[in-house]
Amino acid sequence: MKILTVDIGTGTQDIFLYDSRLDIENGFKLVLPSPTMIVHRRIKAATQSRTPILLTGHQMGGGPSAWAAEAHARAGLLVYATEDAALTLDDELNKVEAMGIKLISENESNRLPSEVLHIELRDFDFEAIAGTFGRFGMSLRDLDAAVVAVFDHGAAPAGISDRKFRFDYIDQRIRDKNSLSAFAYLSSEIPQSMSRLQSVANSVRGLDFPLIVMDTAPAAILGATFDPVVAKRDIKLIANIGNFHTLAFRLGQNGIEGVFEHHTGEINLQKLESLLRALADGSLKNKDVFDDKGHGALIYGKETYKFGKDEFDVIVTGPRRSMFLGGGIDKPTLKPYFAAPFGDMMIAGCFGMLAAAADILPDLAETIHGSMRSLSLHGTAPWDID
Repeated sequence: MKILTVDIGTGTQDIFLYDSRLDIENGFKLVLPSPTMIVHRRIKAATQSRTPILLTGHQMGGGPSAWAAEAHARAGLLVYATEDAALTLDDELNKVEAMGIKLISENESNRLPSEVLHIELRDFDFEAIAGTFGRFGMSLRDLDAAVVAVFDHGAAPAGISDRKFRFDYIDQRIRDKNSLSAFAYLSSEIPQSMSRLQSVANSVRGLDFPLIVMDTAPAAILGATFDPVVAKRDIKLIANIGNFHTLAFRLGQNGIEGVFEHHTGEINLQKLESLLRALADGSLKNKDVFDDKGHGALIYGKETYKFGKDEFDVIVTGPRRSMFLGGGIDKPTLKPYFAAPFGDMMIAGCFGMLAAAADILPDLAETIHGSMRSLSLHGTAPWDID
């Protein structure tokens, strides 16, 4: 059995090819620049050469790519965009036009002069990934499934905060199915409001294997639970400190007991620890986080998590986890444990996506669970596989 997992963040896209014939530690992996960073660099090069650009394709992760497109327009250079691609910059297309970006139809885009640089947007480039593996003799033609994770605010109705819309969605998913895998869907079952997840599915039509999409932060949290030290805990406080967003879950024996999400750029170590302490004792309020420019907080149940009785207080993962190393004047007062499931923090999200796939595709569950429960260091090696 082979499953491709792709965790698409702001800085990197982290890729793990699961092969049930191999110990997980022997699985093949790639850590590459994220799609938004690839687009960002292409637009910056066009800005330097004073080249007009055309954005087509699909809605994808913004941030660096969107900033580069805005900077290109501010430099007095032409930026054309089709509607689907323009959604990368903002869900409200009138705001995109206000940036100086000209919206055009697909037919119009085909009639632009040849000197206009065509940049296609999409989060998941299966052909490029398959081609990369192919250069090293690995075929992706026999996949049993693919799982792709992206961060999705959702398409909030006009006048509704993106932050509130996303957190209302998180609340509803937990209430419907108290499990981290509640944030994963077969491509045919994605809620219409989750526009970026929909866009991933729309960008890879014609696959002859199931495609699952998932939110990145729950994937990372779920993956962290497979660290052998973390797995021993009945109650877990896990923080995923991402480049743009920090999300923390309190997990108990009955599932999710609490969660908060904030913008990483709006917090420091002191504020993060304060949020984690309030999440642990159940005193964290949704309004407090939202009014502080975060997404929100939710507490389910009356249980509390007490610090100080164990060798560590909080489990930490994510690309900005160095916040807990206490550089400069900030020193952590909570004792962190840096999770490394199957020996690799960078692809924790991929392991979470693999676990979610077992829930979404029951026919694959027994094999996946068998692989993820085994920590054998002397199983099948790559050279034993034909």
